[in-house]
Amino acid sequence: MIPVTIELIQAARARIRDAIYHSPCPYSLSLSRLCNARIYCKLDHLQMTGSFKERGARNKLLTMTPEARAAGVIACSAGNHALGLSYHGQLLGVPVTVVMPTFAPLVKVTNCRAFGATVVLHGDSLDAARQLALSIAAERGLTFIGPFEDPQVIAGQGTMGLEILEDVPDVDAVIVPVGGGGLIAGVATAIKALRPATRIIGVESASAPTLRASLDAGKPTRVIPKPTLADGLAVAQIGDINFEIARRLVDDLAVVNEEETALAILRLLELEKMVLEGAGAVPLAAAMRGGLGLEGKKVVLVLCGGNIDLTMVSRIIERGLAADGRLVRIGVAISDRPGSLARVLAIIGDTGASVKEVEHDRHFGPRDVALTRVNLTLETRDFGHIARIREAIQSAGIVCTE
Repeated sequence: MIPVTIELIQAARARIRDAIYHSPCPYSLSLSRLCNARIYCKLDHLQMTGSFKERGARNKLLTMTPEARAAGVIACSAGNHALGLSYHGQLLGVPVTVVMPTFAPLVKVTNCRAFGATVVLHGDSLDAARQLALSIAAERGLTFIGPFEDPQVIAGQGTMGLEILEDVPDVDAVIVPVGGGGLIAGVATAIKALRPATRIIGVESASAPTLRASLDAGKPTRVIPKPTLADGLAVAQIGDINFEIARRLVDDLAVVNEEETALAILRLLELEKMVLEGAGAVPLAAAMRGGLGLEGKKVVLVLCGGNIDLTMVSRIIERGLAADGRLVRIGVAISDRPGSLARVLAIIGDTGASVKEVEHDRHFGPRDVALTRVNLTLETRDFGHIARIREAIQSAGIVCTE
């Protein structure tokens, strides 16, 4: 029997509603035009710690015995689960220890400590952090709280589904990010119990497609996560409970790549003035891609995380611009004589492109020593504009090397 029910989620809602923000779910005209659907955005990145993880963390803490809360809790997390647990542990007077991998963003480590948590940095993977957390829990008598494989955590995340139906009662589809599966398991359980006709669509990163692999194999299946902009989804294996719920209740699953994720972050920044982390932006990436039968439908995008590492923002924006045809790198081989570079730049100027960067490489250029290689980074309008630039360069007898 699946241990997560609509009754468990409704009880969680009553338990946490005084401390969890009922995040808005507004209609977006800009995203609707972009996706050819009626798009609503569930803005759960506006929670106090920047993600939906607070819901499950608080519900779990409140369902523990007073003795267990007094002894303290421990978790492993790269960020959002640790933040949610640290914040609500502080509010409820529960000692919190979090084991974070060494690659965890500094801002998340700092904020956990600001919330009073003891932070232990260990290992280069979540698995390594988890093993140490379990060892410390056994040694010190702490309660280990997993980020997604716990009925009360799942029920807490499922409260978002109740809010979605209150704000958009006739929603046709809800698109939910998938990492360990706690969020989609809770949201799917809530929505399918109250409005079975609503489609639940999961979306995960191509760098960690654990649900896709598990559905294909018919059982929870381990993958090897690769580096991804959606680091919050970089989970090696979906939870057992979550897989069973997803197999029954999830109607479709999209897998998005890094370029699509970067472009979704860029679109949200430009069109909605919102800064989302990769894991929070992937629902838009799936909606923009199309192929899910959402044309003209009322769709809610679960935008559930805003804890992006600011050192990555500029790189993500540039990757998004490149994926959108608004930033390109073109290499040319030109004569190593005065005036040759000026000629190329004049051709580019005539096309209306803006030159952002010029790299003049004499040392590792073409085999012909009379030629030099120049790499040009250009700001462009779209892919059609890029094609016209290449055509203009080649029409002038200049060889494009990339």
